[in-house]
Amino acid sequence: MKKTERVNLIMRYINNRAQFTIREIQQEFGISRATAIRDIQEIEALGFPLVTEKGRNGGYFVLHNDYLPAVRFTPDELRAILISFVASRNSQLPFLQNRRNITEKLIGIASQTQQDELITMSDLLLFDNTNAANPGLLELDDQAPQELNQLIRLASTERHLTLTYELAPGWPEQLDVWVLHILHTQGQWLLEIFDFASNDKPFKRLPIEQLRDSKKSEKLSALTESDIAALQSKQNQQFNLSVRLDAAAIQRFKRMHPPGLLLQLTGIYQSEGFFQTQLDEYDTDRLDSFTDWLLFLGDGVSFDLLPDSLSALMATKIRNLQKKLS
Repeated sequence: MKKTERVNLIMRYINNRAQFTIREIQQEFGISRATAIRDIQEIEALGFPLVTEKGRNGGYFVLHNDYLPAVRFTPDELRAILISFVASRNSQLPFLQNRRNITEKLIGIASQTQQDELITMSDLLLFDNTNAANPGLLELDDQAPQELNQLIRLASTERHLTLTYELAPGWPEQLDVWVLHILHTQGQWLLEIFDFASNDKPFKRLPIEQLRDSKKSEKLSALTESDIAALQSKQNQQFNLSVRLDAAAIQRFKRMHPPGLLLQLTGIYQSEGFFQTQLDEYDTDRLDSFTDWLLFLGDGVSFDLLPDSLSALMATKIRNLQKKLS
């Protein structure tokens, strides 16, 4: 990264903070202490209003937060933003109603030549979830679950929520929960929660389309966030299936996988990954379908943990297939 680019990024970094330290600048930008100090001194020389306070809890304090000019994008940055918009079109993303305004502003800050190029790009690029018959820039015909926007707003500031969960129409249930994650998998939005009232299975994933009336909880819980994290870590140790995938198996996983099963990518360029889950060895139907799916993933899978029942069923299916081919 060039020095001028780094200094500009540091200016934007500290402009969004009331206080920062040299160590934070070092860690954020991967530079030495001497380089961080020189960059800060250069920023101060430009007139950036900083106050230095010495001591254990000292650092730099920003006097006000309106120094920097409006953000300007390079041509490649404009292309990157537009491509992300086109690629995610019709993906049931939250706050979709704002995308039209954002796109219009994006086009508005570009030059006339860039505007023509961006519009042409939107016609050229097609992704799996776009409509080839109408690939226009402002095509917006998908909608996320109605409750999703509200959940994101709330959980961004407060994880302890009260939810109304309607498993079946006319059967609402009020839940006191701690929000862990908001997931999007196989075209469905799920809320991963810790249910304070559940003793046997407190960790759950609920379809967001079945939630409503989300709000901050007024209850006090004896459990802290660290307590919940410890319980989740203990639950994760109970996984009885752990599978590693190569690049080919990852592509098959993306084409089809059981709902709620999450792949964690570990290799560079998404070349390696793994997933873990807890299988009920007495649920014969799920074991049977899970075995068929694992075989679908192909030769690019290896097992760190594999239940005996699943291993035996997989071996039986392979033998039966070999008999049919012989």
